[in-house]
Parts: sequence; structure tokens; C-alpha cells
Amino acid sequence: MIELSGVTKVYQTGDVPVQALGEVNLAITEGEFVALMGPSGSGKSTLLSIVGAMNPPTTGAIVVDNIRPYDLPTERQADFRYEYVGFIFQQYHLVPYLTVLENVMLPMAIDRRPRLEKRWAACEMLERVGLGGKEKRLPAQLSGGEKARVAIARALVNQPPLLLADEPTGNLDSVTSERVLELLKELNQAGQTIVMVTHNLEAAHYAGRVVRLRDGRVEGDGLEPVTCRTIGVTERL
Repeated sequence: MIELSGVTKVYQTGDVPVQALGEVNLAITEGEFVALMGPSGSGKSTLLSIVGAMNPPTTGAIVVDNIRPYDLPTERQADFRYEYVGFIFQQYHLVPYLTVLENVMLPMAIDRRPRLEKRWAACEMLERVGLGGKEKRLPAQLSGGEKARVAIARALVNQPPLLLADEPTGNLDSVTSERVLELLKELNQAGQTIVMVTHNLEAAHYAGRVVRLRDGRVEGDGLEPVTCRTIGVTERL
């Protein structure tokens, strides 16, 4: 589903170029749950934004479902994101003055379907993430875990093939994090492709594969399944 070939990203900080990614080669198949791990500044979030067609690489190529998103005109890139990608951010970015239902409906703003049909789709997705009956609440009336579920529902309401999550449990306590990760795992088992940035070793256990980044490069071949060794856990003998 996703193939990155020789992807490099260089940011210009004043007169100083800073390389965030260097010659990344990575393939992710449909239906995988991949965790991107690595120390701060290793390029995890940059890689996620490039996959999501939000941040063009300096060099290299990316293909998603046989489409090269950065070869598309700007307006078609927006269509690509709408059709192919759902985003979950660490801060969730819920609109505070909109209800839960209205927040979930936001990605369908450019959809030409009747409003009633869009409301029905949003309600169905809220039921799926366990928030049925809370459609009229405002974000301030929700717990951290409920906000995360609203963000997941909003990301999936268009039924995109790809879900990108950047530290989705970073602001949650351990119990709530586990519930959110269980939901992501259930979605993956139902066929959803998920790429998740995390620094949390326990969160990585929910993925089927860990890709480690260091200094903007993939360590190893990027094909390792999740084991204690790949997520950096060692047994004390």
C-alpha cells in the first residue's frame, strides 16, 4: 500500500540545512499495523507527514496505492488526503465550540452527499468507537479518552484506507491509553491499515511491526515484527 524510495527531507533553518530524513526506504502492506519508534528528532513525525501528503520530501519518491501524491496538483493532493488518509494527532485538534457530532462531520465538509446522510455516517462511526449517545456534547465535557475516540471517529468517517496516528496516547493515563490502543487494534483486525508514531514501549506491542528510526534513517531493514528486542526491552537475568 505504501512505498517510500530514497526519501530525504531537509529543512532550512536560517542558512543552516537540517536533515530530518535521509534515504528512507520502506514498504507497508495493506492491513498492517506499523509502529514508528525512535528518539526525539529521529524523523518519526516528519515521515508520517510525508506519507500523509502534507509535507513533500526534498528528494525521493512515495507511492500510496499506486498513486504518487506529490505528483498531483495541489488541489488534487487535498482530494487524495480526503479519500485515502485519516489523521489522529496527539492534541486531537477538536473544535471546542462544535459538538462531538459536528467535529466528526468536519472531514465531510466538501462531500456532496446530503447533510442527513453525512450525519448518519458520523453517528454510525461514533457508535463504532463507543460514543453513541454523546453526539451533542462539547469537547470540554469529555474525558481524555473520549476526546481520543472522537478524533479516531473523525479520522475514519470517510472510510480511508490508511490511518495515521501521531502519539495518539501521549496525553492519556495508562488505563485510558490501553482502551484507545485496544480500539486501534480492533480496527486493524477488521482490515484497517495503521501507521502509528509512538515513544511508548507498551503501545508498540499493539502493532504487528516496529520500524525504528535514528538520525533520520531506518535501522535494520524495517521488517522486524514486534518483540522485546525490537522495542528495546531486555530481561534482567
